[in-house]
Amino acid sequence: MEMLGNRRLGITQQQAWEALNDPETLKKCIPGCDKFELTGDNQYSVALAVKIGPVSAKFSGKVALSDIVAPDGYKLTFEGQGGVAGFAKGSSSVTLRPLDGAAAVPPVIDGVEAASADTVPSPVGCELDYTVQAQVGGKIAQLGQRLIDGAAKSTADDFFKRFEAEMQSRYGPPPAAAEETAEAPAEKAGVMSGFMKKIGLGKKDDKDASAGSDDAS
Repeated sequence: MEMLGNRRLGITQQQAWEALNDPETLKKCIPGCDKFELTGDNQYSVALAVKIGPVSAKFSGKVALSDIVAPDGYKLTFEGQGGVAGFAKGSSSVTLRPLDGAAAVPPVIDGVEAASADTVPSPVGCELDYTVQAQVGGKIAQLGQRLIDGAAKSTADDFFKRFEAEMQSRYGPPPAAAEETAEAPAEKAGVMSGFMKKIGLGKKDDKDASAGSDDAS
């Protein structure tokens, strides 16, 4: 089985790197994971429950990190045994790239390059690329490649949903989302003000204020 993917995360590269090297975070985000414990230098003991089609099993095994280049990425190798359900082994590579700052290339409008002052800011965060190569044996291997690939993709999607939720609870929403949330009440207030003026309440207030000013003079 081979799988590759790309995810954009609303956290910094350093924050993503620290999370991807934290056993407790990985245990919380990996679906069905019961144990993810450090046992040595970049060596971990792992236990997790897996369900692929009609086959359910508990796998136990180990994970090792290598080719570590902080905070840019690492290579991960894994192997696990699931009893009569079979075995799984393989490797994965993870790469992180920052997305901070403004875009280097100005926008092009109607075929004309805009001034550098109009540079479009890129979203703050980082991008994660990953590849996975794995072999499975036993009952799981008999289920068919399509079922195995579907389960692997579902597991990856579930992991990143949990990971992003964990990062938001830890660091807050991405800056862009926070700005949208902050702007929403002001926008709502503007709509309400326009509505009040439309039905005459706003104008009445203005006239009252003007009359009070004339009386004072």
